[in-house]
Amino acid sequence: MLFENLALFLLIVEKGGLSAAGREAGLSPTSVSERLGALERHYGATLLTRTTRSISLTDEGRMLMEGARRLLAEADDIESNIKLGIERISGLIRLSAPVDLGRNRVVPILDEFLQTHPEISLDLNLTDGYLDLAGQGIDFAIRYGALSDSTLRVRKLSEGRRVVCASPAYLKAHGTPRHPSDLAHQQCILMRFGSNIHREWQFRADGRTFKVQVSGRRIANDGDQVRQWCLAGHGVCIKSYIDVFDDLNAGRLVEVLQTYSLQGVDLQIVYPSGHAVPRRVKLLMDEISLKLAN
Repeated sequence: MLFENLALFLLIVEKGGLSAAGREAGLSPTSVSERLGALERHYGATLLTRTTRSISLTDEGRMLMEGARRLLAEADDIESNIKLGIERISGLIRLSAPVDLGRNRVVPILDEFLQTHPEISLDLNLTDGYLDLAGQGIDFAIRYGALSDSTLRVRKLSEGRRVVCASPAYLKAHGTPRHPSDLAHQQCILMRFGSNIHREWQFRADGRTFKVQVSGRRIANDGDQVRQWCLAGHGVCIKSYIDVFDDLNAGRLVEVLQTYSLQGVDLQIVYPSGHAVPRRVKLLMDEISLKLAN
């Protein structure tokens, strides 16, 4: 019963409330509250601070969340190995990936992985934003750029070269920029990260840095949508090379300003520290690393 209550506790944290966790688990609010109370009595500590609208973890609750996730993952691994043998793996893997990279590069890897391991199920969160991996119960994320959370562990996949590109039709109609300053007179397709819009593009050449304020009629928080608008001839955009590699090779997009380098954004796998990585998760990370690494 303790393991079941620990799993319910993690569900409460993930869903942000007792009622939501109860609906997910098929339990009444009273039953959820009673089982949370039993867990608090077992550990002799208050685990959650509850108001009418929200919950928050106490220090003891945060400690239990980290320990429970580790304990349940290890127990799941043991059960999988006993029931299915060491050559087969089972269970749920939760992961996150950027939208464009996820749809076009990661999903085919996941489909192949699912075909090879029929006892595995996946919960994929495609977002160009940053998620609280531990708080939302996500096993790992594929991300671009430097980490703001120093508690995460990192597994580098590739050097994140970025390019400025546009469609041949757009360049024919509006001209090809020869210097970063020319972008001020172009329609630029912009990415939004949360409330921040990437309006300042920075370049470097011959030891000099160029910062250009750009603008455009199209802004999105979805990297795949930015690429689709670029392919449709609506403007110039910055994309990670891995996202537009096929488009550049096929001539659907053209790289411009090649003599001016952009600051690279490394591609990496990040995952919570402080707990054992289940074998199924490690196998998938290994597969993604093999397929996406340089």
